[in-house]
Amino acid sequence: MESWAGHEVPRLPGRGGPLALFDSARQGVHPSTPEGAATMYVCGITPYDATHLGHAATMIAFDLVQRVWRDAGHSVRYVQNVTDIDDPLLERAERDGEDWKVLAMRETALFREDMEALRMIPPAHYVGAVESIPDIADRVLTLLKDGAAYRLEDGTGDVYFDLAAAPRFGYESNLSRAEMLEIFPERGGDPLRAGKRDPLDPLLWRGARPDEPSWPGGELGAGRPGWHIECTVIALNLLGDRIDVQGGGNDLIFPHHECSAAHAERLTGVTPFAGHYVHAGMIGLDGEKMSKSKGNLVFVSRLRADRVDPMAVRLALLAGHYRADRSWTDDLLATAQERLARWRRAAAAPAGPSGMAMLTGVRERLADDLDSPGALRLADEFADRVLAGDADDPAAPALFAATTDALLGIHL
Repeated sequence: MESWAGHEVPRLPGRGGPLALFDSARQGVHPSTPEGAATMYVCGITPYDATHLGHAATMIAFDLVQRVWRDAGHSVRYVQNVTDIDDPLLERAERDGEDWKVLAMRETALFREDMEALRMIPPAHYVGAVESIPDIADRVLTLLKDGAAYRLEDGTGDVYFDLAAAPRFGYESNLSRAEMLEIFPERGGDPLRAGKRDPLDPLLWRGARPDEPSWPGGELGAGRPGWHIECTVIALNLLGDRIDVQGGGNDLIFPHHECSAAHAERLTGVTPFAGHYVHAGMIGLDGEKMSKSKGNLVFVSRLRADRVDPMAVRLALLAGHYRADRSWTDDLLATAQERLARWRRAAAAPAGPSGMAMLTGVRERLADDLDSPGALRLADEFADRVLAGDADDPAAPALFAATTDALLGIHL
């Protein structure tokens, strides 16, 4: 699957420091310690709707991770998936009387356009679930032969992961079993499915059903993959047995990331699967959680169609800390638009104060668990000084523009 085109990232003088990130498993901020290339897997979209601001905020958070790592001198191997076959996609296509493949292709193309407009550095590998099915089937068969998975005895051909094969299950989300049982059905789980050994056992392979798409699965029989094993296999195949960051929205902590890590650790024997499990907060609208059921989603493509500068959208989302659940409001966007105009005036000035202190400060803020609000405050202070006539260094405005572009993804 093709990624988006991307853009050239300016090179900055000197080098940034090591990146520390909050790890959901350890419940604290810890240094990331890449050995060689830094590796990151971020869960992408299920393409049955347009890119909303929650998607954008999550992708911006992990775009910052890339930028800080690169500024610190690391090469980055970043993989993002597209869940281009799953129940929600099929349900939406049936509701709208549309071919599910056409729906998936259209919304994936729109997502790529939105990511490019928001100046996201593209992943090295942008991978669909459908193209990964042969590899997924092989890994499911490995788990089955290893005794870590089992077939239901109801003739459906469905295969489940046996949580008895994952004694550390729960370490990533830090949830109690009661909490898991409450959340599981809300996020795609089927705790009441007859024949399962444990209500929390996740689906690995769904046997072929009439009127549903399916693919050859070799000894598994025809079918399609479960959600969690999809990400496991793509990450293992492209990044190796252990990765530095597994990322996504905080609604993926359980069951998705918990289960995908359990699958990986059973397949490889390497624990933990990720050095950091990193999760971005949710974006609401005017104080209320955005959801498809409420019909209050704000789409990036709609803002673009309304001629809102994507850099203002990005700045508005950077104004809150990536881990915080927060709201999108008209005032937030207006503040971002004013900030963007002020920064652009500062970048176009003939001179300014020395920019190295500003660069150092922005680097320090972002290296501390991606403190984008702190980085924006430092950039504001610098821009205000420029516009107030503090003008000793003719190279300062260009360094300011390069800093906001390279580290924050804001093109002035």
